[in-house]
Amino acid sequence: MANHPPASAQPRTLQIFILVSIGLVTYAALALPLSLRPAALPLRAGDVAPRNLQAPFDREYVSQVRTDEARQAAQKAVQPVYTPPDPAIARQQIDRLKSALQFITLARSDVASTMEQKQQEIAALSEISLSPESIQQILALSDSRWEQIQQESLRVLEDVMHGAVRVDSVDDVIGSVPSRVSLTLSEQNAALVTELVSAFVVANSRYSEDLTAAAQTSARAAVEPIVQAYKTGETIVAGGDVITPADMEALQEFGLIRSDQPVETYLGIGALTILSVVLISLYFYRLTKLSFLADSRSLLVAVLIFIIFLLGARLVIPNRTVVPYLYPLPAVGLLLTTLFGMETGMIVSIVIGVLAVYGLPNTLDLMPYYLLASLCGVLTLGPARRFWAFFRAGMAIAGAGIAMILAYRLPSASLDWIGIATLAAAALVNGLASASAALLLQYSLAQFLSLPTPLQLLEISRPDFPLLQMFLRNAPGTYQHSLQVANLAEQAAEKIGADPLMTRVGALYHDIGKSADASFFIENQAPGNLNTHTDITPEDAAAAIIGHVYAGVKLAHKHRLPRRIDDFILEHHGTMLTRYQYNQALQKAGGDAMKVNINKFRYPGPRPSSRETALLMLADAAEARTRAEGPEGEDALRAVVRSVIDWCQKEGQLDNTQLTLRDLTLITESFVTTLRGTYHPRIQYPAAEPPANTVSKTTPIKEKK
Repeated sequence: MANHPPASAQPRTLQIFILVSIGLVTYAALALPLSLRPAALPLRAGDVAPRNLQAPFDREYVSQVRTDEARQAAQKAVQPVYTPPDPAIARQQIDRLKSALQFITLARSDVASTMEQKQQEIAALSEISLSPESIQQILALSDSRWEQIQQESLRVLEDVMHGAVRVDSVDDVIGSVPSRVSLTLSEQNAALVTELVSAFVVANSRYSEDLTAAAQTSARAAVEPIVQAYKTGETIVAGGDVITPADMEALQEFGLIRSDQPVETYLGIGALTILSVVLISLYFYRLTKLSFLADSRSLLVAVLIFIIFLLGARLVIPNRTVVPYLYPLPAVGLLLTTLFGMETGMIVSIVIGVLAVYGLPNTLDLMPYYLLASLCGVLTLGPARRFWAFFRAGMAIAGAGIAMILAYRLPSASLDWIGIATLAAAALVNGLASASAALLLQYSLAQFLSLPTPLQLLEISRPDFPLLQMFLRNAPGTYQHSLQVANLAEQAAEKIGADPLMTRVGALYHDIGKSADASFFIENQAPGNLNTHTDITPEDAAAAIIGHVYAGVKLAHKHRLPRRIDDFILEHHGTMLTRYQYNQALQKAGGDAMKVNINKFRYPGPRPSSRETALLMLADAAEARTRAEGPEGEDALRAVVRSVIDWCQKEGQLDNTQLTLRDLTLITESFVTTLRGTYHPRIQYPAAEPPANTVSKTTPIKEKK
């Protein structure tokens, strides 16, 4: 979904007030339930024991902390594992060396080339870069000596590549090449062999993450669980000693301390809340193109969606078994994606997924459940142009939720298969409920906020939409022109990565204002009876033409089109001049520009502020110029398109659109391709006249009397 820059006049105070309000509500939602919990002792790992802490009874348990420490130590002791030497790499390098040697041999034997040309041919080899001295030496060798060097080079390379050559030891192996060359060769020839071989020594044994991980896994698995036992009265931690994680585990096993710590917990909630607000602020600050930040209603709706679902989660999820897996928290991401774009949906899904389950006993189970399910749903939803997309997103949420249940709940052995099946069914219901809620809410909220959701854009682009029907009846020529421009702009939008759907729909409605006085515009006038408006002053003609922009916005508001369509209506001419009428005014003024008020011939603008509206401006002008000039041939057509783009650039109409030179090149080629197919030449068929002495089928035959 396309976004446009927020209005500069939008006060920041509202945004700051909303961020502060979100922080306070979030903090209250996370902290309020904690007031019902019992007080906690101020002991944790790293603290100093205030006194001797002894075991109140006999107990034997598997120490997960000590076991993990032992397994981590065993894992760290495993050395990196490399793959065996790959013979395919050795054969490949030998083949490359053979090819290089064959090329050099052909160059040596080329009687048609001079010595300088041979040197240049060998120096141009892409496989190896030889020094000029080595090239001269090669060309000076006899055929028998060169054959000996070739055989020795292949033998040495094969010998080198038989061994393991690791990425970090390639230089060392290359350094050992001279020692592998036969001693029967002279020093110069041995150096030549070394230079030839060194260029083809590459790594044939690579670090294997899989083999190393397998070795580490085996090392961890070899460590047996460590059983820790205490007798009654045995000291767990002596007074004055630092409490280690293993000591903490033992104290928790005996119930001597509790992990709840009110002050620290409240501070933790505050830190998490501040971090969440800062994260959202930074994200949206970097993406200033998000249009809903400039609209107070859109911003308030986004905040209300976040707060309602967060408060609902904090009220419904705690102390429940199945309900947390039913709660449709992923609907937040789907809904915000549909209304404000995928980036907004993803960042808010991450934040609310962390906040909703913070501090709960099963946080580590529910957090990945909500996070991954929400992200999978948002990514599967995509542009959300079909109802089917919401169903697919719901299935993705359900599938991700079931996967998380199997990953986190199944290995714990705390649930039987009936419990797992119950939670899986809850995840399925969650996915369908999230998709349904997002689908229903996005329609009503989009109408309220006048947002261009993909489903709404598809709805208003249907030919039977009332406004388009009125457009077709009142201004058929302009309607056909808008269709051509829409095709042009849509194809170009796909090429440069802009929003093709938004571009097409905006192009369909950009000239809707002409339907208010269709006969005034040349495309709606009968052929051979064109009215060039010479009967009125150029200023009045320009005012009537410029007025179609205001009339278009008025019609768009009357038929409740998304406000984004206003941009296409207002910006498709930018601040350009009605050139024809301006030139008429100049002629009447005797060429004196001082006597002509140029502002009466200038469109109100603003200039295009997005790539989509810029595409519309270029497509509109290119289609009109092509129809008027009728260029013959692709080169002439390309020249027309380029002149349109160059003129818009010269007038500064593309300054705020972030179009690159590459984009403009792609737009040019796309326009040329589309226009070439639209205005292709046709065969002139002969008139269909009946042959002579033939009775027409429609000619009545007189009855004989």
